[in-house]
Amino acid sequence: MGTEIKPKQFLLDQRYLKMASVWAQNSYCIRRQVGALLVKDKMIISDGYNGTPSGFENNCEDENNITFPYVLHAEANAITKVAKSNNSSDGATLYVTSSPCMECAKLIIQAGIKRVVFYDNYHKTDGVDLLKKANIEVLQVEPEA
Repeated sequence: MGTEIKPKQFLLDQRYLKMASVWAQNSYCIRRQVGALLVKDKMIISDGYNGTPSGFENNCEDENNITFPYVLHAEANAITKVAKSNNSSDGATLYVTSSPCMECAKLIIQAGIKRVVFYDNYHKTDGVDLLKKANIEVLQVEPEA
């Protein structure tokens, strides 16, 4: 968004994104594994990865490698998980390995998240566009070599 990043904040962004990448490995999805961390006041208050709702089999795709429509994105899992806790996502930063889709962007706005940091672009940019329209700081970071 054109804001200058302090070196310490950049290091924190890199580290939390690495942790989100590790968390993504918990996903049973074959096509794509995505991880997310919600951080507030330098504390991880929630985490998530893409997958099926609680109680469903851990299969994300059908026999034709098409993702089931009920699979939750990592951001949605992290936001709904924090909603069940005593924590508040208001003012938090979301670290996610892939940029949010439109549906997750709406959840991010409603959850009061003020900053989103990610590695890869989702195949559509409408989610990031909506976040920017809502004055949420959006930052894409290159993975460390």
